Amino acid sequence: MTNNSPQERLYNGLIKENPTFVLTLGMCPTLAVTTSAINGLGMGLSTMVVLALSNVFISALRKIIPDRVRIPAFIVIIASFVTMLQLILQGYIPALNAALGIYIPLIVVNCIILGRAEAYAFKNPVIPSLFDGIGMGLGFSFALTCIGAVRELLGAGQIFGAQVLSLSWYTPVSIFIMAPGAFFVLACMTALQNKIKINGEKKGKDMSKIQSGCGHDCLNCSDTQGCKFYDTTVKAETKTEEVSSNENN
Repeated sequence: MTNNSPQERLYNGLIKENPTFVLTLGMCPTLAVTTSAINGLGMGLSTMVVLALSNVFISALRKIIPDRVRIPAFIVIIASFVTMLQLILQGYIPALNAALGIYIPLIVVNCIILGRAEAYAFKNPVIPSLFDGIGMGLGFSFALTCIGAVRELLGAGQIFGAQVLSLSWYTPVSIFIMAPGAFFVLACMTALQNKIKINGEKKGKDMSKIQSGCGHDCLNCSDTQGCKFYDTTVKAETKTEEVSSNENN
């Protein structure tokens, strides 16, 4: 698979650079809306729709948008899709819209969406950008659904509203569907990430991506020492530009 193939983009978002489990991005909705599996799935899919569509438009307009105003342009495009999404939810799925509340409008400034727009969509063709958005959105949806399912199971004995654990022998730990429960589950998830990272490093694997939050925004990154992406990509591009400049002179 090539770097920009649809399969690689989907695999990248789901596994290699999962925005929640690997990059630890988008923690605000992750903690706030995952009181149940259905809420987590709804938030994840909503984000995926906005992410995929905004990636497509930003990629299509990447040669038109001036570099100096790219961030405001990204926000305008993302905000337009978020507004349409919110109106659709209000009209057709009002219960989900009420459950997610303010976190639907806050998708506009979700660091996952802005990060992919800056790091990928603004630099790549439309089709790979579309699948990058879908992959990252599916990864985010999977993560939020898993966290919501754990909290709902422990806090109410249910998954997707269906009673799984009999209340005759199981007493729900209601704190898990309250605000502190999100931090408990996140702490366990982070401990598991640390365990995987340590084991990988012992085996000589490059585990620097885990919990890095890196979106390959090397232009504004000061931590370039030891960054493999910076060394292999940005330096190569800089060298190519220098060679071209010397030839023109």
